[in-house]
Amino acid sequence: MRFLPYFISMTVAMVLSGVAAAAPVVPVPEQIPGVKRVDAEAVIDLAAKLPKLIIIDSRVAGDRKMGYIENSVSLPDAKTNCKSLAKIIPAKTTPVLFYCNGVKCGRSVVATRIALQCGYQDIYWFRGGFEEWRAKQFPFINE
Repeated sequence: MRFLPYFISMTVAMVLSGVAAAAPVVPVPEQIPGVKRVDAEAVIDLAAKLPKLIIIDSRVAGDRKMGYIENSVSLPDAKTNCKSLAKIIPAKTTPVLFYCNGVKCGRSVVATRIALQCGYQDIYWFRGGFEEWRAKQFPFINE
């Protein structure tokens, strides 16, 4: 029982210092107004039909190390803003698709909403994300 007070005090210290602070939980809606929601098969179709499609992986670097969709660009949601998007997608009419880990991951929701606010016009959202991609056994890059 002597361990419990120590554990509690260490946990409180970590939280107060920011060590254990987690990213805020973002609810993942069914749809995002102004954005076209797609599934894994549609991602493949879009890549074939839209040669200028930019695919943005909104996950953090640690998640990306588990694998990512080929030709996707890493831009974590926390680093997504109008300036960072403009470096990757200079024209607001260029088709862009956002994804993250899946239906429990709000990172692509955040990034997609930022892209809308920045004036991007042809936005796709892969709600099922990398979880759906892997479940369907589609190819991915694994480093």
